[in-house]
Amino acid sequence: MKLAEALQERADLNRNIEQLKNRLINNALVQEGEQPSENIEQLKEKLDTSVLRLAYLIECINRTNCETVVNEQTLTELIAKKDALSLKIHVYHDIVYAGSQISYRARNTEIKIKSAFSVAEWQAEIDRMAKELRQLDNKLQESNWKTDLIE
Repeated sequence: MKLAEALQERADLNRNIEQLKNRLINNALVQEGEQPSENIEQLKEKLDTSVLRLAYLIECINRTNCETVVNEQTLTELIAKKDALSLKIHVYHDIVYAGSQISYRARNTEIKIKSAFSVAEWQAEIDRMAKELRQLDNKLQESNWKTDLIE
C-alpha cells in the first residue's frame, strides 16, 4: 500500500467513525417498549473495528513519515514546515486585511486613520509564501504516491 492510499483510508475512517458515533447517539434512547432503528451492538462493533484500524494506520503513517527522506528532510519535517508556513500565511492575511481597511472622514477635522505598514509589500510576501506552500505540497503529494507504507 502506498502512503497516499493509507492517508485516504485514514480520512475515510475518520468520517466513518464520526458517522457511527452519530448513529449510536441517535439510537441511544428509545421509547419504552420500542426498539432502536439500528442494532447498537453491531454499530459498537463497527466503531471498535474502525478505531483499531485507524490506530494501526496512524502508527504506520507516522513511522513512514519519520523514516522517509526527501531532499535531505523527512516527510515529518516537510509536513511541519508546510503547517507552519500555512499558519504564517493565514496570520499575514488577517494582518493585511486589517491594514487594508480604509477609514473615511466626514470632515477634515476628524482623525485620519492609515495603515502602519506597506500592505502591498506584505501581500507580495504572502504571494511568495503561497507559491512556496504549493511547491511544498506538490512535493509531499508526489512523495505520498511514490512511498510504500512501512507496516
